[in-house]
Amino acid sequence: MEKITTGIYGLNPLLDGGLNKNSVTTVVGATGTGKTTFVMQFLHRGLEEGEEAIYITLEEYKEQILKEAAEMGWGDLKDYLEDGSLVFIEAGGMEFSDFIKEELPEFVAEWEGIHARIAIDPLTPIVWTAQDKYKQRELISTLFSETKKVGTVLSTLEEHGTFGDLSGPETIIPMYLSDAVIHLRYVSHPTALPKERLEGLGMAQVDTRMRIVKSRSSWHSTISHPYTIFKGIGIVIEGVDVGIAGTKFPEDLRETLLSKFEKLPKEYRDKLKNMVEGLTTQDIGTMNPNQLISLILNEYDITLS
Repeated sequence: MEKITTGIYGLNPLLDGGLNKNSVTTVVGATGTGKTTFVMQFLHRGLEEGEEAIYITLEEYKEQILKEAAEMGWGDLKDYLEDGSLVFIEAGGMEFSDFIKEELPEFVAEWEGIHARIAIDPLTPIVWTAQDKYKQRELISTLFSETKKVGTVLSTLEEHGTFGDLSGPETIIPMYLSDAVIHLRYVSHPTALPKERLEGLGMAQVDTRMRIVKSRSSWHSTISHPYTIFKGIGIVIEGVDVGIAGTKFPEDLRETLLSKFEKLPKEYRDKLKNMVEGLTTQDIGTMNPNQLISLILNEYDITLS
């Protein structure tokens, strides 16, 4: 099975190398878990490699998505938009049945076979508007089968309830039709310590976890992994060996990395330098800094001597 890298730091090893090419992966999660960030990292990784990226937005406007991307530190998306490698399809105000059955096939006929990265964000409006389950299945199945002709698809789906178990009626059909499902969720940690005390220890009563629910025709991790969202980097998923570190990125590690980055090609050197500089201003919580850097370098298949 041919794989493509996800762009999500730490995720590729948990998916046996990445997403299956020309498959559909659905990312399910409650509001604020990072679904759109996940999508933007996936597309941005492809754009870096010279691939085409197609963003089918069924809710937010293009301007808002670009604004959120700039706030995350990916301001160069406008450059990709101008040269045509990033295309937005704004279907938020359309009748979804008409869009999927009439307009989408025309688009696919023009773009079929280019092996693009495609985002569908979010699927939820289709689920809400198609109350009949047979109609819902027909629309989503057609959407998935058509977009897979163009490339590899990543869709998002809103999960109702902070600590859901994925058994809600809005998730069943999209999850069944997807080739892979990734669950982003909040996890509660009951404790007698007050919130102020927890914050002083660098801890929280609630943190975020990622679990790969399924991945057809491919090995995948079956356990829950902590993840953190860093500005300028995006989502970073911790592996099984989670270290305990301070809250600040070590200055000596920063200096060592910056000196080693000088030997890398410019397109990687500048990006990685900016990432490390950004990390020095952020709280990295309990994530081991060496592991954090290792996960980022792994995404670009870089080994530092």
